[in-house]
Amino acid sequence: MNTFKLLAGAAAAMAMSLSAAAAETTLKLAHAAPETDLQQTMSLFLKEQVETRSNGSIKVNIFPSGQLGNDAQMIDGTRAGIIDISMVGLNNYSGLLPETAAFTLPFMFPTRDAAYRVLDGEVGKGVLADMAEFGLKGLGFPENGYRNMTNNRGPIKAPADVAGLQMRVNNSKALNDMFAELNANPQQIPVAELYTALETGVVDAQDHPIGVTLSFKFYEVQKYLSMTRHAYSPLAMTMNLKSFEGLSDDEQKIVLEVAKEAVDLERKLSIEKEDGMIADLEAAGMTVNDDVDGAAFQAAITPVWDSFVEQHGDGLIKAILAASK
Repeated sequence: MNTFKLLAGAAAAMAMSLSAAAAETTLKLAHAAPETDLQQTMSLFLKEQVETRSNGSIKVNIFPSGQLGNDAQMIDGTRAGIIDISMVGLNNYSGLLPETAAFTLPFMFPTRDAAYRVLDGEVGKGVLADMAEFGLKGLGFPENGYRNMTNNRGPIKAPADVAGLQMRVNNSKALNDMFAELNANPQQIPVAELYTALETGVVDAQDHPIGVTLSFKFYEVQKYLSMTRHAYSPLAMTMNLKSFEGLSDDEQKIVLEVAKEAVDLERKLSIEKEDGMIADLEAAGMTVNDDVDGAAFQAAITPVWDSFVEQHGDGLIKAILAASK
């Protein structure tokens, strides 16, 4: 009898162990930035907190440096469920949600606080909700920060200094239009290929936030950094909707809470570390110029806003401007 009880107890324990193992969920989190970037810092925070608060029922595996594809491929992978969570620039969603291009219009956000008010308020929540139509659960908007121009020709102080540059651009139509309006020669090149394009002279200029310029080591192939702050660059963190809905109510709550905390942390570090990053770029040999005629740039790119309104109307622009005040 005792032997039977022992066997029965062992079988029950094994069944419970198998059940717990089966209940464990592993999430793949992907982003394009190097492991030295704040996107990785944020990812590690999310991993640690989700795993701890879920008592191990959720595991998170991180795939940095574009291991699971470029931005467009990560969006497709997240929609398909191949990737569970991804972080990519919000501009990459303009194909699915064309009106989101308004967020990347040059000089849309005068301050980070204005951007946060919009992205964390009803306007941003509306965009996150709209992502459900495409099989995505919007989790929040981390940041890359303000975009600044780098090049190998000289400091950029006024719009005329941009003319003739072979400028790498992302897939934001607004930024493509901006550089075309400034008489540069914009060329779309994936960020993973940008270092080589700069090194080989395919392009001689690019624009990115400070953290990206540092983490991707563009300082090795670019001489001049000009603090143009011509566009605020938000990221979008999304999750496969079926993966999210497959979690228990408690697990969903944990993911949402941790995602918000992770966004807040990443933004905080982005602000706190920016001056140090600029100092690091100078120490690496870059010449940093903060003498930029912002008003002249804003006046020069007015046609870019006009073009957007012609194509998409001014509804979202008005909502953003109202919410940012």
